[in-house]
Amino acid sequence: MEPLSAKGFTLGENIFVASSPERIDPGNVTFTQRDTPRVLGGVTPTCTAMARRVIAVLTPSVHEVASPEAAEMTKLYENSFRAVNIALANEFADICVGLSLDPIEITNAAATKPYGFMTFYPGPGVGGHCIPCDPHYLLWQLRETRDTAPLINQAMTAIAERPRQVVDRVLGELSRNGKGIAGARVVVVGVAYKPGVRDVRSSSALEIIGYLTERGAKVDYHDPLVARVTMPNGTSMASVAGPHGTDWDLALVHTVHSGHDYGWIADCPMVVDATYRFESR
Repeated sequence: MEPLSAKGFTLGENIFVASSPERIDPGNVTFTQRDTPRVLGGVTPTCTAMARRVIAVLTPSVHEVASPEAAEMTKLYENSFRAVNIALANEFADICVGLSLDPIEITNAAATKPYGFMTFYPGPGVGGHCIPCDPHYLLWQLRETRDTAPLINQAMTAIAERPRQVVDRVLGELSRNGKGIAGARVVVVGVAYKPGVRDVRSSSALEIIGYLTERGAKVDYHDPLVARVTMPNGTSMASVAGPHGTDWDLALVHTVHSGHDYGWIADCPMVVDATYRFESR
């Protein structure tokens, strides 16, 4: 606030500062901006009132908190909650597979409980601009106060390790079929970080492609919504158009977009479903 005061502004009188963190789920048409409540906190009550007039253009449902810091902490709590539950869903999926159980069957069964449970599905990793980042902002801030958040820290570590675990599944599947990773032809199905979007920011698919390539695999990808992608090392890849399953040794299912034909995957000699739900689509 000091830079504003130094320029002659008075908070709550001739300049108004508030925070209302973004709440948006890309690709989700059920919860629009207007239908989603927004949290709002201003530096002063007047700041909050002025900011509410702006936020009300987006949604009539505004939840006021005492300060911008409280609003920002709400956002960190929301996305840390999601990160912890995604890490738990992934861990349970591994446990289920080890016990020869279907993790999706178990998840759907647990979801029938009308209270005390929220459904999170396992997958190959997280992406976008919230879950991979926001909890780390909180962990970084805690360094100054020397506080700890072991649960959040462990969840973020588990999330970071997930792409490597998916690659290990690919290696295991190849090995069981008498083939090594060097020279193996692998197609990654979907590189967007979630179904229904073209967004590849922090997509675990990019990490997975990188790890597979480092190990000597010949990797392609097919994503009907993402025609071309730039890898972290600067190289560019184009989506394979009109794929034929027999062109590869293994298909790794990462992101499946509704309304598109994936029947060709059945022709691949090996399939690793990192979504755990491909057959049900």
